[in-house]
Amino acid sequence: MSRTDFIGQGKTIGIIGGGQLGQMMAISAKYSGMKVITLDPTPNCPCGQVADDQIVANYSDTSAIEELAERSDVLTYEFENVDLKALEDVKDKVAIPQGTKLLYITKHRIREKDFLRSAGCQTAPYIPVKNKSDLQAAVKTIGYNCVLKTCEGGYDGHGQEVLHSDADLTNDHIKQILSTGDCILEGWVPFKVEASVMVARNAMGEVSVFPVSENYNKDEILHMSIVPARISPDVYQKAQKIAVQIAEAIDLRGILGVEMFILNNGEIYINELAPRPHNSGHYSIEACNFSQFDLHDRAICNWPLPKIKLMSKVVMVNVLGQHVAGIHKIIAEKRGWHFHDYGKAEIRHNRKMGHVTILTDNIA
Repeated sequence: MSRTDFIGQGKTIGIIGGGQLGQMMAISAKYSGMKVITLDPTPNCPCGQVADDQIVANYSDTSAIEELAERSDVLTYEFENVDLKALEDVKDKVAIPQGTKLLYITKHRIREKDFLRSAGCQTAPYIPVKNKSDLQAAVKTIGYNCVLKTCEGGYDGHGQEVLHSDADLTNDHIKQILSTGDCILEGWVPFKVEASVMVARNAMGEVSVFPVSENYNKDEILHMSIVPARISPDVYQKAQKIAVQIAEAIDLRGILGVEMFILNNGEIYINELAPRPHNSGHYSIEACNFSQFDLHDRAICNWPLPKIKLMSKVVMVNVLGQHVAGIHKIIAEKRGWHFHDYGKAEIRHNRKMGHVTILTDNIA
């Protein structure tokens, strides 16, 4: 196996994006003996609070990305909406092991669905949509219930709307979504369990797969993850196998979140991919021998990847803006809970402010 891409201790990881995922990536990197520089427009952003340095600039600032590249040994990102051209322009200056293909596929929902089908995965039925007449024709083919989504830029329920009947076609949010350009209409999948699997792969082709997480959303935002997912052993192994299959098909470097729907009959439909650490993998910091952030950093630096072990059953709950006051009150009562605060300056409703991890044999 080639080790020419090995990036050792003391080298610098450049992170595009300074939110909580970058923060936890940076903490893991610092523990491993790496230096970290982040690029983010918000001074003292969560990642900037723990990194060695922060370049305060917009993500579209090409000179700032060039500076980040020149000061780093390897470049990564904490969100999908990265300027692909900016990455291409600096690939001769810095190692970008994840490349741009992964981002190109995952930042556009139709390209992502096409890739998943080509990789042998099942997905919801889908049709590209550009305008209202396209939408009406697509609804006739797919039927109700269905979901209209923007092809790019959506997250935590933004840029999507569930359609139940013809009456929904005229609401203002539908018009707003269609005005963004390329959209996709997806059929509704009658799932029993919403789940996800984190999978990591390095340049040597080594793959490590995490346990299956059982996920619950509120208002389209992840609320709670339960690990291991309460599904049959056969379906559990199948979910992990599919995640590895996708990682191989996309020639993954780094970590990938694979979101999936599990049906009553055990069939698995892939919903979407996250080319970075994922909210549903945060449990791994306390519950596994290595966290998703450890594995991402190791994979992009081409370190050997360990086999992941779940050390304890675990429940992870997101802390949104409206939960912060309650969390502050309960800390004094819960000696065994792990409280994470991302250090965001502004508390807002439905904004992810932290999470709580509870290691427990009593999942119920």
